[in-house]
Amino acid sequence: MTAAVEIAPAKLNLALHVRDRLPDGRHAIETIFAFCTDGDRLTAESARDINLQVVGPFAAQLPDEADNLVIKAARALAQAAGVAEGATLVLDKCLPVASGLGGGSADAAAALRLLTSLWRIDPKHAEQVAPALGSDVPVCLLSLPARGEEAGDRITPAAMPELTGAPVLLVNPRVQLSTADVFGGWDGEDQGPLEDWREGRNGLEQAATGLVPQIETVLAWLSAQRGAKFVRMSGSGATCFALFSDEVSRDTAAELVPREWWRLATFLR
Repeated sequence: MTAAVEIAPAKLNLALHVRDRLPDGRHAIETIFAFCTDGDRLTAESARDINLQVVGPFAAQLPDEADNLVIKAARALAQAAGVAEGATLVLDKCLPVASGLGGGSADAAAALRLLTSLWRIDPKHAEQVAPALGSDVPVCLLSLPARGEEAGDRITPAAMPELTGAPVLLVNPRVQLSTADVFGGWDGEDQGPLEDWREGRNGLEQAATGLVPQIETVLAWLSAQRGAKFVRMSGSGATCFALFSDEVSRDTAAELVPREWWRLATFLR
């Protein structure tokens, strides 16, 4: 049997403002999500039990199978839908871990989409279990431009046709960065409403840069590249990205990325 395949697109935050604390202790944010055409790759085949194999350049950075969000998503979906069969899942981990690209959430969402099809169940079950897996899983389930509020999990689709197909270059200094540590560096000041993502900012950049100073270097390097028209850090870092005016400029910059950094030349969905 041919394995079914699903891409887990890299998530970008075009802007992110921290507003307050929610009653449950999580941070209230306003953000604009966008997604790339590339990311991790998940395959699945029918099996008696649910099991996972992780391969790829960043496989060694992931936790044991029992703690992997792909396994948690698969088991939660099976339970919610009353599915008795299993699946053999293979995750090709192409995105760096703890990098501000929503990798774990995107992987979990890809598992929900893939197994909904494999097990032939109602997609509503995936929508029901997604929020419990993580704040970014619901938007990653859609993998389309959206506005996120509250903890980022109150989602409103955002029509941004001008960005579809935009060339983008992602760069990470190969330093993992804890989301909790970055949010812990928030000074408690309301960063104001997010109205236009171009005029907004990533309100976590200062805290992230304090933990990983290389972020400042990456941002400056991207800003200096010919054709780069919009540069920002994604999520809680340390990945930064630049939107380019054309594919040739992006590819030229990609070839110049310092060898010690990770890079991905891709497009927005």
